[in-house]
Amino acid sequence: MSEVSIFKSWVPNWAIIAIIFFCMLHSMVLLGVYTSNVTYAASFLDVEVEDLQFSMCVTYGTFLATLLIESRFFKFFPTKKYFLVIYGLAALTFILTAYTEIFSLFIILRMVEGILMALPVLPLRLFLISRFKSKNAVIIGFSINYGALMLASPFIMNIAVWLLENYDWKYMALGSAFFQIVCVALVMITFNNNRYYKKIPLYQIDWASFILVLTAIICGSYFVVYGQKKYWFESSQIIVALIVALITGGFFIARQMLVTRPTFDMKVFQYSNLRTGLLLSVVFYIVRSTLNICHSTMYVVWNWEPSRVAHVQYLNMIGVVTGMILTGIFLAKSVASRYIFILGFSLFAVFHFWFTFLFVPDASLADIAIPYMLQGVAVGVIFVPLVLFTVSAVPKHYAPFAGIVGVAGRFWGSIMGFAIIQNAGWFLQSTHFTKFRQFVLPESPETQRRVEQLTKNFVGKGYTLDDSNKLAMKQIISSVSKQSILLSNMEIFTAMGYFMLIVVIFLLLNQHLRKTFDVFKNRIWGN
Repeated sequence: MSEVSIFKSWVPNWAIIAIIFFCMLHSMVLLGVYTSNVTYAASFLDVEVEDLQFSMCVTYGTFLATLLIESRFFKFFPTKKYFLVIYGLAALTFILTAYTEIFSLFIILRMVEGILMALPVLPLRLFLISRFKSKNAVIIGFSINYGALMLASPFIMNIAVWLLENYDWKYMALGSAFFQIVCVALVMITFNNNRYYKKIPLYQIDWASFILVLTAIICGSYFVVYGQKKYWFESSQIIVALIVALITGGFFIARQMLVTRPTFDMKVFQYSNLRTGLLLSVVFYIVRSTLNICHSTMYVVWNWEPSRVAHVQYLNMIGVVTGMILTGIFLAKSVASRYIFILGFSLFAVFHFWFTFLFVPDASLADIAIPYMLQGVAVGVIFVPLVLFTVSAVPKHYAPFAGIVGVAGRFWGSIMGFAIIQNAGWFLQSTHFTKFRQFVLPESPETQRRVEQLTKNFVGKGYTLDDSNKLAMKQIISSVSKQSILLSNMEIFTAMGYFMLIVVIFLLLNQHLRKTFDVFKNRIWGN
């Protein structure tokens, strides 16, 4: 590592920190712009919601695979030119996606964006940590990095709603391209031509491992995302995707175990705390995905406007900030990570049990505000300690591999959460809808009285008798559908609440976690 600064001498330290933070948002924009409002994005591209979820998996999966080879590129290219090319290409891909309505081409562009998302993220985090001279530099750097990741979604969602209300959808992509151009300008102004590392040749990049793991990730994502829609093993596409994922994943693992210098050292899994960290990462992202049920209920059942749903997310963001501040205090005071995790997952349990009783036909913002913020507090409390715990669970020379394991946990946890919520929701809603319909049969006296009452109301509004009767039946069916949704949501949240209690018990009893904090402290503070 060079001792020469990569920033121009006239740039003050506070400005460098601000610029690094702004440039780190590049990754959040690449990941979140098409997932901040899935319904509008799907409509623009004329695809299903599952297709947009798959595109997110492609981007994040490519990001994960690229992390395996990212350091080679950073050490080969001059630092300033490295970032200029990345942000310039990111702007170009956003402009192309703004005018792309062919989904296959869109997927290719999203794959390119995944590569561009991965290349700058680790160097920027390294730069950020190096700007803080206190013993808590790692905590501060990781908190800023992952805090930006957690807080990006509400900001992007609100910007998306504003743009959609005032402009066309493509301006989302064009606005994102402008953001990348601003990053180009900041790099041009503040970076000098010095290298951060000594130049290392590119010829040793393990492209075979990259292709194998990327294929396994994309095929595995296809299996999870589209499985329910294609009736699982009744579809030849789902079967082929699973087989290819297993074969390429197996070849990737075998290659890492046989080569002299593996791209990913499988020995990292011999450390029990890393395995625990991976498990907790998957669990964390699965339980975090239930927040989408809350947002879906706001849209579908409570009929809230998109702008209102977007603004409500600021409450959750306040919770995340509060949780991260608490975590910073806990870590600075050397509170054991096990206790932090217990607090976070306990808050998740409270959130799910509390919100179970809020799935009613109508609810106000005052009703949901406190549990909705609690979910954010739980996220803020757990996230950074979990990342640090996973990275510090292994000797220092294994830390990059531990970081990749953490990213893998977040990736698979996210898509597993999507799949669990999607499949559980579909099954429960179908079951409850079928049961409820038995009580609204046309020959039922209660149904006839209800139809008659609603028909009179519609006739009073100027509709014909025939149209009024159809609208009355449609409203009753809609009411039944909403009731089945609410009951399904209650059951999912109740089950998730009990699941969180089981996790808390596991954390209380786990012997490895009891002995962890001294190791964790040594890795982070060097004591």
